[in-house]
Amino acid sequence: MKTKIALALLWIAFTTYAFGFAPPANPADPGGMNEIIALIQGKGEPLILALFNVMGLIPVLYLFLLIPDGHGQKLPAWPFGILMFAIGAFVLIPYLVFRKPHSEWPQPKKAGLAVRIFDLRWLALFFVALTVGTLANGVFHGNWSIFVEQWQQSRFINVMTFDFLLSSLLLGVLIPDDLKRRGVKDSSFQWLGALPLVGPMVYLVLRPDLSREG
Repeated sequence: MKTKIALALLWIAFTTYAFGFAPPANPADPGGMNEIIALIQGKGEPLILALFNVMGLIPVLYLFLLIPDGHGQKLPAWPFGILMFAIGAFVLIPYLVFRKPHSEWPQPKKAGLAVRIFDLRWLALFFVALTVGTLANGVFHGNWSIFVEQWQQSRFINVMTFDFLLSSLLLGVLIPDDLKRRGVKDSSFQWLGALPLVGPMVYLVLRPDLSREG
């Protein structure tokens, strides 16, 4: 219950900041659509462009945890995962608040196609590598002074940055139940959830599949 309260307060704080304290929107582009279109076209400062692209990859990483987590629950997880592509942590946190602990797992053959797809280790490795490569390209080719300047002036970039930080921080929240579903008692996996983004990415590549017994 304490975790759910903390998550609810975090959502309130993030929403309040995004709409009340973030840099004011550009009057000529109040919705940030011009910025979004330019980034979709691959135009912009490399670090900002990398951050934008990674925000399209992080929801995929979440699906590797959300799809099995929502299997058999009254609250389906996949709509939240899909909506993350558009609004990120704004929709993720409500799912984390209202979901129930879910560590039981039926026979693997009874799992749906989506569950089996998002249990594929090679697929996880592909998206992890793509995320790391995208971030690395932005870090090594980006101009940090330009990034800070635009972060201070653009509501879209400012909120997107905090969205990235929150999404990275919360990715590990679903790992403990995922471990139980897989019958993993090895404590060496537990600490990976405490490392924002990096730990969960390592976990997705190393975790045993759902057919593991015991």
